[in-house]
Amino acid sequence: MTGVPETPSNAVPAPAVLDAFGVKGSAVPLVGGQGRSVLVGEYVFKPAEGPGDEVEWATSLFEKLASGGGFRVPRPLRAADGRSIVDGWTASEFVTGQSGPQGHWAGVLSAGRAFHAALRQVPRPDFLDRHVHPWAVADRVAWGEQNVDVIDDLAAPFSTLLELRRPVKQDAAQLIHGDLTGNVLFAADQVPTVIDFSPYWRPSVFAEAIVIADGLLWFDLASDLLTVGSDHPDWPQMLVRALIFRLVAHSENAGPAERAQLGEPDRYARAADAVVRKLATF
Repeated sequence: MTGVPETPSNAVPAPAVLDAFGVKGSAVPLVGGQGRSVLVGEYVFKPAEGPGDEVEWATSLFEKLASGGGFRVPRPLRAADGRSIVDGWTASEFVTGQSGPQGHWAGVLSAGRAFHAALRQVPRPDFLDRHVHPWAVADRVAWGEQNVDVIDDLAAPFSTLLELRRPVKQDAAQLIHGDLTGNVLFAADQVPTVIDFSPYWRPSVFAEAIVIADGLLWFDLASDLLTVGSDHPDWPQMLVRALIFRLVAHSENAGPAERAQLGEPDRYARAADAVVRKLATF
């Protein structure tokens, strides 16, 4: 499949879409995400995200990923004729569970490691080069592949982080999930479920650093978790890059007002300070 799928015009999939997927029932809106997903029977329907070839790639990948090795993924549902998108809608099994990271930091990191181990041999998808969304820009800036000017509110912590950034040894890059923090579900007596895959091509330790950076920025992260990757020689530098990634994405999403959300500049300043202290002990 190629091209951008048609964006659904209605908040719920039309009966013809449900018929194509072989699903019956009424649509119930689901809380979370972007607020566009609905539950029909035992399946979640949501508007396709990205061009059709990317949706097909993700569908095929999740169909092949083994479950039971420390993680699972929602099983995609195809239409009877094999399509992964019908009139702009995709579908997958509904998975219950409590989302992390609060109370589940170790579980998020462990599930991420298992997930990335399963992805280790997956080839780099060409479409990553086409991505120009704020997070793709932020990823390239974090790794020194692109330069941008950030909004004035974030200029000071951004400057601090750029001064902290140093070259790193080039670990083998692979396919990673760049937004694990709130996208691992936990349920009793089940392995964690990884959802809402955000693909990037970086060392897997960078994905862990993003989780820790998120903890520094928006959660009351336990100080001992700052050392979870300390066996990696470039762990502090991964944290620096993770904070740059989040800061630039925030700047790119600031909108016409070009102002950071209230309290965000202080969050980044505090997180950068925590990394400075970590660098001093490494």
